[in-house]
Amino acid sequence: MNHLWRLCLPLLLALVAGGLVLVILGKDPLAYYFYVLDRGILSWGGLQETLTRMAPLLLIAAGLIVAFRAGIWNLGGDGQYLLAAVVTAALAPALIGFVPRGLTLILCMLAATLVGALWSLLPAFLKARYGINEIITSLMMSFLGISLANVLVKLFFWDPATTVPQTRTLDIASRLPRISGSNIHIGLLIALCLVVLVHLLMTRTAFGLKLQVVGASPAAARHAGLKVGFLTVATFALSAGLIGLAGAVEILGVWGNVRADWNPAYGMLVVPLVFLARMNGLAVIGFTFFFAALMIGGESAARRIGVPQDFVLLLMGLVLAFLGLVEYLDHRHQMRAAA
Repeated sequence: MNHLWRLCLPLLLALVAGGLVLVILGKDPLAYYFYVLDRGILSWGGLQETLTRMAPLLLIAAGLIVAFRAGIWNLGGDGQYLLAAVVTAALAPALIGFVPRGLTLILCMLAATLVGALWSLLPAFLKARYGINEIITSLMMSFLGISLANVLVKLFFWDPATTVPQTRTLDIASRLPRISGSNIHIGLLIALCLVVLVHLLMTRTAFGLKLQVVGASPAAARHAGLKVGFLTVATFALSAGLIGLAGAVEILGVWGNVRADWNPAYGMLVVPLVFLARMNGLAVIGFTFFFAALMIGGESAARRIGVPQDFVLLLMGLVLAFLGLVEYLDHRHQMRAAA
């Protein structure tokens, strides 16, 4: 099957199936998709929101690409993201009065990267030392991280000047600079650069090749003399560090604080984008733009035609289902061709 069709067909099938669901609900699918395009891409304000939303999604995608190419399922992204976001939200207002703005932003992003990496060490150690399935341990650490983030906001970082449990707010002037007078912050440029660097790391360096060998066959990697345990821990740390950085970029660029029980749950949402892009760092940029536009435009479209805002999640579920179907059919086609 043509490679481009393998990329685009699941999206097209999901949009068609989503349109049929809207028809069954008595809604106009063409109107829904028009509103998505109008709000998410065609209007300048919507395009700015779409590009801004891309920044954390791209960084999470970069982290997942590192893990998945190494054969490691880091599904603890939501916990890593939230803990890093809370630490950033607590640290930035405390530093800004004593440290220059630029240094404050850099220190907060480094701290968030470190927090994300540290939160992944237990699943990494259990995987490297005892071979325990990282799907289970990373998901458990994600739930713990989400709960711990809420505890930190409610007990330790609660701004006493507010009645709602939230951290102190970083003023707008102290947040990430905007690009050319727009509402798009430079976190998008940081994310784009890091996605490209991750792509080059995984496809053009000896370290990336070692990770892919470990992912393809740990036994063969050991036979080749690779330090599988060290590479496993390094992969987890790099993957979770990038996801933690995503939390910092979102707080420093958009929100300025974290409220209790806030959880955008981006971690699992980005997984199908990474697989649609075949874990290619360059291709994932396009899919992330598509999904960000769908999220921004879908919120407006849902209100206008009267469907739940979670309809976007249904579309993503359909994309994932059709991705699996296309892969299955393509595999059968290849098997018949080989026979």
